[in-house]
Amino acid sequence: MPEPDGAPRRRDERSRVQGASMRDSSGRDGPVFGALDLGTNNCRLLIARPARAGFRVVDSFSRIVRLGEGLSRTGRLDEAAMDRAYDALALCAERVVRRGVDSARLNAVATQACRQAENGQEFIDRVRRGTGLKLRIIDPVEEARLSVEGCINLFDPKAEAVLVIDVGGGSTELSWLRKSGAEMKTVAWMSAPLGVVTLAERHPEPAGAGAAWYEAMVGDMSAALSVGSFDDDEFRRLFATGQGHLVGTSGAITSLAGVHLNLRRYQRDRVDGLWMTRAECDAAAEKLKALGPKGRAAEACIGPDRADLVLAGAAILDAVQRAWPSERVRVADRGLREGMLLQQMREARKPQRRRRGRGRGGQAAGAAAPET
Repeated sequence: MPEPDGAPRRRDERSRVQGASMRDSSGRDGPVFGALDLGTNNCRLLIARPARAGFRVVDSFSRIVRLGEGLSRTGRLDEAAMDRAYDALALCAERVVRRGVDSARLNAVATQACRQAENGQEFIDRVRRGTGLKLRIIDPVEEARLSVEGCINLFDPKAEAVLVIDVGGGSTELSWLRKSGAEMKTVAWMSAPLGVVTLAERHPEPAGAGAAWYEAMVGDMSAALSVGSFDDDEFRRLFATGQGHLVGTSGAITSLAGVHLNLRRYQRDRVDGLWMTRAECDAAAEKLKALGPKGRAAEACIGPDRADLVLAGAAILDAVQRAWPSERVRVADRGLREGMLLQQMREARKPQRRRRGRGRGGQAAGAAAPET
């Protein structure tokens, strides 16, 4: 395979070492694991080795592909959108091979766009035939669980309740967690069928857009939240008394944080884990409205690819904050991929059970055969 160009320095690049390297009994670095997430808007890959404090990033890749463009109108994946996604996935496949990620240690998933599209499975099959990547379409339950797994070390240890909001391109997953003993446990979850792409397509930005356009997006998301949303008096009491907080994970929310910090370039180490107040979220959204499409495209933390989506993300967060008032939001530049990696590494650490008894030649029955 040809060597791909180096990964562009985008918001999703991971450069920070997380903990010391874990070595095997021979003193060598442990095996590499990969997590690939094909969403409605982005194609993202993260490759890492286990470390004592989580994992150490080896390589990463992110590209905006807008796979779900037009899906809400047609019910199908567009040909041009599939081509964009396929090209990005081909680069991911090259990186997987170059970094020596064994197929058993690669977790590759597709989310809302492929779940919803009539031809979603057809595209998955095309990718498998052309690149060798075996993408698995996951349901919203697994998507929400993995996003929580990836964000869990950002929870305030003093909090009694947490609401995790994972804003995607085609859907938004919400997970309500409550402290049980020393752990936070999920007590409810929901998937709202609106993300930044679908909401922006439903509400195109008019010339001279004002408050009414933005409020229409907030209202649309609020209506989606009201259908099957978790409602619990004790959880609301914990939030009302300051014992609960939100965690927001998505490119739109990290963009909001970058604008709040007035960053001249995106800096993950300043954004990931940032606490924002409700007033600061509102002020950042107001600044984005005032900038207009061209001004947003010129912002270093947004760029032209996200200029028409970032306010949809702000409206989704706003709707959640109105439904579940909380003074604090913790911004997470992490989520699904990190959750997949942590889950894989945890499973790999579990001791393998061996069956009792002996086979021919005195070997234990069920022992692994030599690799061929």
